[in-house]
Amino acid sequence: MRILILGGDGYLGWPQSLYLSSQGHDVTIFDNLTRRHFDLERGFASLLPIYTLHERIATWKEVSGKQIQLRIGDTMDYEALSSVFQDVQPEAVVHFAEQRSAPYSMIDRKHAVYTQTTNVIGTLNVLYAIKEFAPACHLVKLGTMGEYGTPNIDIEEGFIEIQHKGRSDVLPFPKQPGSMYHLSKVHDSHNIMFCCKVWGLRATDLNQGVVYGVETDETTQDPRLATRFDYDQIYGTALNRFCVQASVGYPLTVYGKGGQTRGYINLKDTIRCVELAITSPAQEGEYRVFNQITEQFSLLELAEMVTGHSRQLGLETVTTHLPNPRVEAEQHYYNATHTRLIELGLKPHLLNDAVLDGLIRLAITYREQIDRNLILPTVNWRMTKNDVERNDS
Repeated sequence: MRILILGGDGYLGWPQSLYLSSQGHDVTIFDNLTRRHFDLERGFASLLPIYTLHERIATWKEVSGKQIQLRIGDTMDYEALSSVFQDVQPEAVVHFAEQRSAPYSMIDRKHAVYTQTTNVIGTLNVLYAIKEFAPACHLVKLGTMGEYGTPNIDIEEGFIEIQHKGRSDVLPFPKQPGSMYHLSKVHDSHNIMFCCKVWGLRATDLNQGVVYGVETDETTQDPRLATRFDYDQIYGTALNRFCVQASVGYPLTVYGKGGQTRGYINLKDTIRCVELAITSPAQEGEYRVFNQITEQFSLLELAEMVTGHSRQLGLETVTTHLPNPRVEAEQHYYNATHTRLIELGLKPHLLNDAVLDGLIRLAITYREQIDRNLILPTVNWRMTKNDVERNDS
């Protein structure tokens, strides 16, 4: 198939591009390299060295004999987006091209506006490009489990049957996003569902949990093909942060009580889920939602797993609780349905000792490059004293 991958230079987009290329698909990457610019702006860096996108693509051709096409551009630039749609005539579009960090979106007004503008308007541009230039194309859009929040009922896959005053209907599952980033994803979902309804587009919204891991069959073929390992407090996940902290003898920093529970998924399963969505496409006019997770853990459970395995490696590891910079329930019910991808053929890779061992040993290998100043949270969801004084004035 002709597959256009928007955001193909990112943590997920790059291994996804390699995997689909390895399966024989004709892959084109469309990316504006913004994620790299943020690292330069803030002094951040992936723990694993990341080569330029041009070097990555050249390396892939060298080791596999397969060519990935590259177009540098931005989803906010409709002329550039239109051009790549007309040239590629994609049969499937995988949409990763969004600002993906909740802490980033909560830094200040500027970052909140950037997140919502880039994500919502960028996705609207994608929808119009499909409508105008590739109406039969299947959109596979990366959503987030964070759209649902933490309701005190089981989370269904996108929709829920409601009984109300003697009548029933199947409606979108209630949304309770926890950041400006998650709000942007909710807006995306509504816009995509609407466009499927009125234009007859076909789309799969993948509400993904937290992804862990850095290795796939393709990225391990050459160090230049590596994907990102972020551990900083803006883009790093809790599991990455814990593994890095353990490797340098830094206390594992659990926010608040640590009962915050989320869905998780291995990187290998993420790229397989996207393939399953592509090869079993939505029908014309269909908007469908898959919950893309395989397991659920609380922060404390993750910290205990990392602590236990780190001690087996001879590392002295302890856990500390920090005031939670986020506004969220720290102890709550959480049970999310995730059956549709399993039914399509997903065989999950679970978070076991071997995976933990690999992540911790990776952090140990590169621990001389770890910047401890990037770990502690500096972004606060709440209005600070300075905010109040500025508003009063």
